[in-house]
Amino acid sequence: MKFLIISDIHDNLVNLEKCLNWGRGQAIDNAICPGDVVNSQTLAYLAKNFKTIYLVRGNLEIYEANEVKRYNNIKYLGRFGVTEIDGKSVGLCHEPWYIKNVLAIKPCQIVFYGHTHDPWIEEKDGLITANPGTLGGVFTKASFAVWDSASGELELKILELI
Repeated sequence: MKFLIISDIHDNLVNLEKCLNWGRGQAIDNAICPGDVVNSQTLAYLAKNFKTIYLVRGNLEIYEANEVKRYNNIKYLGRFGVTEIDGKSVGLCHEPWYIKNVLAIKPCQIVFYGHTHDPWIEEKDGLITANPGTLGGVFTKASFAVWDSASGELELKILELI
C-alpha cells in the first residue's frame, strides 16, 4: 500500500490539493500526517479526500482533539504513537525529540516525524526515521514523501517539481 507522507501543512490548501491530485494520479489514497494540520477546515479536507489517514497532533493545531473522532477514516494517535501497517511497526510523532517516546512504546521499523520543516531520511541500526518536510512551504520549499509499505521504498518529493 502506498501513502503520501504530509506534515506541517499549516492550512495551505493550495499545496495540499496539488499534492493530493498528484497522489490520485499515482493511485495513492492513504496518508500519514506527523502533525501541524492546524485548523478544523483543513482537518475536514483531509478526512474527505483520503481513504485512511494516520495522524498525530502537532504543536500548532487549532482543531480540538474531539473533532478527530468525527471522522472514521482518521486514525488519531494523540501526541505520538505506534501503529501496524502491512505487518510493520510504524511510529509517528511531530517533534523529533519524541522519537525516543515512540520507541519506548514498541520497537519500530520506521518513524515519521515533522516540525523542523527539513525533509530528511536516515537509516541507523535498522531504524528508518523520516521527515517529509513542510507541505505548507513555510521557511523551505514545499515537500512531502511517498512510502510504499509493502516494498519499504521511501522517496522525498519537492512539490514544485511534480
